[in-house]
Amino acid sequence: MESSIQVGVNGPAVWVKVEGKGSFLNSGNLKEFAREMLDRGYREFVIDLADCAMMDSTFMGTMASVALRLKELGRGHLHVVHCGNRSQELLSGLGLDQIFDIHVNGTTAPECEALKGGSTDGSRDIKKQEQAQTMLEAHEALCKASSENIFRFKDVLDYLKQDLHHETPSK
Repeated sequence: MESSIQVGVNGPAVWVKVEGKGSFLNSGNLKEFAREMLDRGYREFVIDLADCAMMDSTFMGTMASVALRLKELGRGHLHVVHCGNRSQELLSGLGLDQIFDIHVNGTTAPECEALKGGSTDGSRDIKKQEQAQTMLEAHEALCKASSENIFRFKDVLDYLKQDLHHETPSK
């Protein structure tokens, strides 16, 4: 199943439409896009999960880091719309319902275009490094969002930190 993230802007709101899977594979692109939009002054983010088949912890952590950044800035919201039962269980299970506004329905996303991924040619090692960094930041955000997640993701965090510090292949 093809997964894509489509983005658009509608007035003051940034829309992110997830099609297929929201995973560590597309979290880096979402992180960069959100950072860019925050830098441009956008403070309302709408994440549309109508066509989202599943989300992993990295993707949810990336969403959490956007919400936490908005909280830090003192204004703005992250809204999750068209959130089905499964997605709602996942988000609530990680305590993210405390930092997101979650809606079962919502307005339809404006015209959005696919978020372009980076090149995948010779930059494989750099890509892997960036991916590990995104995963680490995402899981740290989950722990910041809810202290219960610290126990849940302790091993993942330890592994990712180790992975980042040993990125040079051993001979």
